[in-house]
Amino acid sequence: MSETTTAVETAAPHRYTAALAADIEARWQDFWEQNGTYEAPNPIGSLAGDSERAARPKKFVMDMFPYPSGAGLHVGHPLGFIATDVYARHLRMTGHNVLHTLGFDAFGLPAEQYAVQTGTHPRVSTEANIVNMRRQLRRLGLGHDQRRSIETIDPAYYKWTQWIFLQIFNSWYDPEADAARPIDTLVAQFEAGTRQTPDGRAWSELSGLERANVLGEYRLAYASDAPVNWCPGLGTVLANEEVTAEGRSERGNYPVFKAKLRQWNMRITAYADRLLKDLDELDWPEAIKLQQRNWIGRSEGARVDFPVSDSEAITVFTTRQDTLFGATYMVLAPEHPLIAGPENGDGAGSIVPDAWPEGTHDVWTGGHATPAEAVAAYRKQAAAKSDVERQAEAKDKTGVFTGVYATNPVSGEQVPVFIADYVLMGYGTGAIMAVPAHDTRDFAFARAFELPMRCVVEPSDGRGTDPSTWDDAFASYDAKIVNSPPASGGGTPTDGTISLDGLGVTEAKAKITEWLADRGIGEGTVNFRLRDWLFSRQRYWGEPFPIVYDEDGVAHPLPESMLPLELPEVEDYSPRTFDADDADTQPETPLSRNEDWVNVELDLGDGPKTYRRETNTMPNWAGSCWYELRYLDPHNDDALADPAVEQYWMGPREGQPHGGVDLYVGGAEHAVLHLLYARFWSKVLYDLGHVSSREPFHKLYNQGMIQAYVYRDSRGIAVPAAEVEEHDGGVFYYEGGKVSRLLGKMGKSLKNAVTPDEICAEYGADTLRLYEMAMGPLDVSRPWDTRAVVGQYRLLQRLWRNVVDEATGEVTVVDTEPDEATLRALHKAIDGVTQDMANLRFNTAIAKVTELNNHLTKTGGPIARTVAERLVLLIAPLAPHIAEELWRKLGHTESLVHADFPVADPAYVVDEAVTCVVQIKGKVKARLEVAPSISDADLEAAALADPGVVAALGGAGIRKVIVRAPKLVNIVPA
Repeated sequence: MSETTTAVETAAPHRYTAALAADIEARWQDFWEQNGTYEAPNPIGSLAGDSERAARPKKFVMDMFPYPSGAGLHVGHPLGFIATDVYARHLRMTGHNVLHTLGFDAFGLPAEQYAVQTGTHPRVSTEANIVNMRRQLRRLGLGHDQRRSIETIDPAYYKWTQWIFLQIFNSWYDPEADAARPIDTLVAQFEAGTRQTPDGRAWSELSGLERANVLGEYRLAYASDAPVNWCPGLGTVLANEEVTAEGRSERGNYPVFKAKLRQWNMRITAYADRLLKDLDELDWPEAIKLQQRNWIGRSEGARVDFPVSDSEAITVFTTRQDTLFGATYMVLAPEHPLIAGPENGDGAGSIVPDAWPEGTHDVWTGGHATPAEAVAAYRKQAAAKSDVERQAEAKDKTGVFTGVYATNPVSGEQVPVFIADYVLMGYGTGAIMAVPAHDTRDFAFARAFELPMRCVVEPSDGRGTDPSTWDDAFASYDAKIVNSPPASGGGTPTDGTISLDGLGVTEAKAKITEWLADRGIGEGTVNFRLRDWLFSRQRYWGEPFPIVYDEDGVAHPLPESMLPLELPEVEDYSPRTFDADDADTQPETPLSRNEDWVNVELDLGDGPKTYRRETNTMPNWAGSCWYELRYLDPHNDDALADPAVEQYWMGPREGQPHGGVDLYVGGAEHAVLHLLYARFWSKVLYDLGHVSSREPFHKLYNQGMIQAYVYRDSRGIAVPAAEVEEHDGGVFYYEGGKVSRLLGKMGKSLKNAVTPDEICAEYGADTLRLYEMAMGPLDVSRPWDTRAVVGQYRLLQRLWRNVVDEATGEVTVVDTEPDEATLRALHKAIDGVTQDMANLRFNTAIAKVTELNNHLTKTGGPIARTVAERLVLLIAPLAPHIAEELWRKLGHTESLVHADFPVADPAYVVDEAVTCVVQIKGKVKARLEVAPSISDADLEAAALADPGVVAALGGAGIRKVIVRAPKLVNIVPA
């Protein structure tokens, strides 16, 4: 300890220092916890309490679920947590019953990988991480209702995750009701014969396996053999959203391949229209809404059948059915079942012939002797590419002829059928009609494979109608249809004739769609980019599926009485991983190694039988799809949440027609995955009558990111940021060597992380809270600068000195009336801070508090008690510990958490007078002191009567007077 520090502490023993802050903060955190200060009462049930508070307007404020990392928090993590805490505190002080808590999303790959590396059970490491994170969050003074905190790994929690899965499994989407209904209602239709089975047999004639297969085509949760993203390096399959644009795993950066596996899926596509429509009523950033709309990808068009034989047809979805006469070839996805065949496990017959048709162009064969060899080789090549790679605008187009011709249904022409990787099985039908004259990718493919082109949309750029002379395709929705039917060449329509010549695109679409529908060879339809949600993971650390299989492989749901199905112990937690580049591998799950758990005897209502458990686990998204609901009623053993409690906190109300959480704060990186999945689950639960809210989150706010400088040496290796020295005006060195500096993420791996523990130890939690809120607008990313933290520390020191004598520790306020200047400064601050708090503008709120505090400091004398108390209340949401301490010193015995927030007096908010500038020919001739509320007419009269203005005009006439009350008058002489 330096002599200077010792002298200061001796002269001012009650100065606000880091040590005093630590003492204050620890005491008040203990007080809040012991007194249940932040407990929000439910209207009924085990968490019912203060009825007066429960009768207040409610607000449900939420943060996005944190994952309990072993590295703990750095200062970037709590940015959103502090913001919601400030907002929630302000709401409590403005008369609201506020539900604000925080749980932990603790299943998933990180904990499992750590367990594999260290031999520590993932539950042990995860729970230790949670304990550490709770300690760090508590130190920040976050006002959470700890009674409501949950962990997704708690069996009492995932019992209800499994229960929700069963509700989805036991449901189907009824298009007539436009809602999910219990699967029993579908069975009743089959039994009564009002709905036909696929082969027309009576329901009673079907075996148990056949019935299960029929219902599987309707269930909202279903198992199917489908193309999946297989990641050998992780030993698991991944959802589309977990694969990067480079075709690699988001976690671990391993190659991802297409494979066909039996997996659980959620039929989220049934809700595509509702997921789109209901976005309109949500108070979300437009950028997030746009991302969801693009991901769902609604497009209107037509399905069209192209016959390939008397019994087979290729069905395409197109949004440009008006160009059917221009379809000169077709392309199937390499995974299309019509070419895959049973030898590839696809369960479909292949239309690929044994030999090339006579006259097959050499460039079409890929150098292979037979179509089957060509198709098999190309399929293997395509499987090694991601969907993103396949859709990229590659310079060289690849593909191969299948040996099959299809019939264009409007022209009767025989068109060759290719497979190419630019067509995806996941969009439309996995087949396209290629119109190369009017599609860029089709044009490039046609040129590469020497295929014909036909212009059917008249170019408006003067290029003519002969595509052989074009450099690129012509695509337009504002043009006239030509050559439809073709003037020469081509065949004869298979059923009737039609011409689209001379029509606009919209008219042509309508006409051809009606023609196709009349002949039963097509229909108008809507298609979505959205795919069903892959819901299986080949991992240990996740929720077990409450499903067992009988000897026929039929899936049976466990009864609710058998929930939760707890995760068993296994010796090896790791899924079997493979060479990251070996696509010809299959998953092997950790749970499959525990045979005593997998094979089980159960009585599901028809006597004891032996069953086999599902050995996949749910994805990490499962627990976060519904956690807002469990916050409401976390100790309820009989229901997800009591209906009255759910209605109270999340039910529809004025301004929130779909209900939901009042404010949800989190990162924009969750725009699609978590938010879309949670919306889907919420809608299913609403349809089935379990909740009153159709949407989980009414208002969404995306906070920015706290960034930090990353320093790298000559090898590109990150070096410890805290040990870098700056010399010579912006040149940086580490251990004598020059290093580069770039602003980026903060993190342990980048060696630039600053922990909240460090800042709290040096300045106190209130200083950290203020600094993070003062750095800039909440929704903007900003760089961390430890040196700048001291600015907010000094604000708190000045605030302390304005109320407390540093030598004696006694309050210095006086019971006198403040002067008018102070009243104006006070009420302007109250008015501004109130508006800023309501709109999450915490940086400007802090600026207004600072301005008021500085005003009081400059007065030099003791401040009035009424001013001091309101100043303390103003800063309380932002710096709650010091505010509580000062409130207590000012003589109050109750916590200020539920005290009334100050209300501004309008008389003091408006300036007493403002200065109006009077100009003549753009030059200032007078300045008038006027009332802020002065009218245009009165201001004009005052300006024209001013002696300086009269003199400047010199008797000249006036052509025009422009008045902008109360600050400007511009006079234009005649």
